[in-house]
Amino acid sequence: MEKARPLWANPLQFVFACISYAVGLGNVWRFPYLCQMYGGGSFLVPYIIMLIVEGMPLLHLELAVGQRMRQGSIGAWRTISPYLSGVGIASVVVSFFLSMYYNVINAWAFWYLFHSFQDPLPWSVCPLNDNRTGYEEECEKASSTQYFWYRKTLNISPSIQESGALQWEPALCLILAWLVVYLCILRGTESTGKVVYFTASLPYCVLIIYLVRGLTLHGATNGLVYMFTPKVEQLANPKAWINAATQIFFSLGLGFGSLIAFASYNEPSSNCQKHAVLVSLINSCTSIFASVVTFSIYGFKATFNYENCLSKVILLLTNSFDLEDGFLTASNLEEVKDYLASTFPDKYGEVLPQLKNCSLEAELDTAVQGTGLAFIVYTEAIKNMEVSQLWSVLYFLMLLMLGIGSMLGNTAAILTPLTDSEFLSSRLPQEAISGLVCLLNCAMGLLFTLEAGNYWFDIFNDYAATLSLLLIVLVEIVAVCYVYGLRRFESDLEAMTGRPLNWYWKAMWAGVSPLLIVSLFIFYLSDYILTGTLQYQAWDAAQGQLVTKDYPTYALAVIGLLVASSTMCIPLVALGTFLTRRFKKGDAAPVA
Repeated sequence: MEKARPLWANPLQFVFACISYAVGLGNVWRFPYLCQMYGGGSFLVPYIIMLIVEGMPLLHLELAVGQRMRQGSIGAWRTISPYLSGVGIASVVVSFFLSMYYNVINAWAFWYLFHSFQDPLPWSVCPLNDNRTGYEEECEKASSTQYFWYRKTLNISPSIQESGALQWEPALCLILAWLVVYLCILRGTESTGKVVYFTASLPYCVLIIYLVRGLTLHGATNGLVYMFTPKVEQLANPKAWINAATQIFFSLGLGFGSLIAFASYNEPSSNCQKHAVLVSLINSCTSIFASVVTFSIYGFKATFNYENCLSKVILLLTNSFDLEDGFLTASNLEEVKDYLASTFPDKYGEVLPQLKNCSLEAELDTAVQGTGLAFIVYTEAIKNMEVSQLWSVLYFLMLLMLGIGSMLGNTAAILTPLTDSEFLSSRLPQEAISGLVCLLNCAMGLLFTLEAGNYWFDIFNDYAATLSLLLIVLVEIVAVCYVYGLRRFESDLEAMTGRPLNWYWKAMWAGVSPLLIVSLFIFYLSDYILTGTLQYQAWDAAQGQLVTKDYPTYALAVIGLLVASSTMCIPLVALGTFLTRRFKKGDAAPVA
């Protein structure tokens, strides 16, 4: 007797699960960076267009496939065609790679959260040197927030070749992060369905609190003006459009199999079209909302640094030229500097090297994304706020909820095909399967807690999923439209939901979306392969800054293996299925 498939308790649980999965760290730390890089308000034009022609259609496709086939990614694509089982396997492989390194971010968030209760915050001041006669030289050359990140958190090695020792404190935080994930997925949709209410809603509460606080900070308007001032010339920049497309693509989590897994637990009559539109809009609105919060904080940080720089210049000139206190101010600084340079050229030339060039525009132009934005820029701003411990606790709780919500989707993409398998489900309970997956991921994730672990984190983050997901989703669209048949799929959806498929979805699936993905695929191939040597950013303790280095040969081999291990699943499984069927057919043929 076939085991009844578990279902979400109600449609709201499913929507919350999708939102919790889709709305993640990329909304908070990559979208604001792209706005900063590609014209502020102008970037919203390509972003919204790509949402319409790429994001919504592809999300609807995956939700519809999961709801129709009622299986995880492997079973769903095998049902469409036995030759397509490799598509589901490729999704599981990519999700496994993602889970390996993504939960490390949650470990770092736990680490910072635990340190957020100290007064003062440990990243707010540089530590004393061994002689206690001054501050650590590395910290003085960099900054207290950079020092805490690179030295205290990562204890980073000078290069990827120097692996170094396991850092036990981040390793313990990683074990804790995996324990939390395991408890959340312990009983499948029964436990996950309850957790997602919390992981999906708490980040919004924190963002609203941060928005109110951010808008009251001195200099917040500088950041908001910078964000919303459009640079129309960026609309002619093809990279702005390409990055808008990739942001939509990866922010929604397409191709991992998570959305197919979630939708497979839906009632067959659920309105997957409405869900696709709703989740897409909420995800994109969250990115814009998070950018407003980020740029208000960013404006405060930039203004604080700018005014601090001005104060130092004013103090230096006042002392060097015996000026009266209060004579030199920020408003007349440039005028007085010109006067001193012309009146006392020799003396001015002596102090000139000590004068730092203060520029608010330069501070705002400093573009940072990823871990640099989350663990350096934000902490730089937080340390200068009143009651900084409170804001630090709220911020890292938000990061944890975003990260754990995404991890629930990542692990569902792995676990659903495994629990769908009769071979495994008949031998092991669901709790044991979930535990083994978490244990294996955690053990392999310890690689990222080595002294060189952050370099390997960047490799997995940059190369484990990008090209693979583009190929996976391209094959998914071709499979639905031209293997299974768009008319047949349209009939299935109408029979399930009682609603005919709109022309918009058919036009996007059959032509616009696949052409767009092919264009992205060509761009990434040219960017990653044809542009020359692949490089990474290494921390130079002596200079207190990042330096560019070339990847060693074995790191390039790992990059190639990461890409090949998932993408090659598709043709190899198809070939294996073809040969197996042909072999069986040959065995069944009568002997002459």
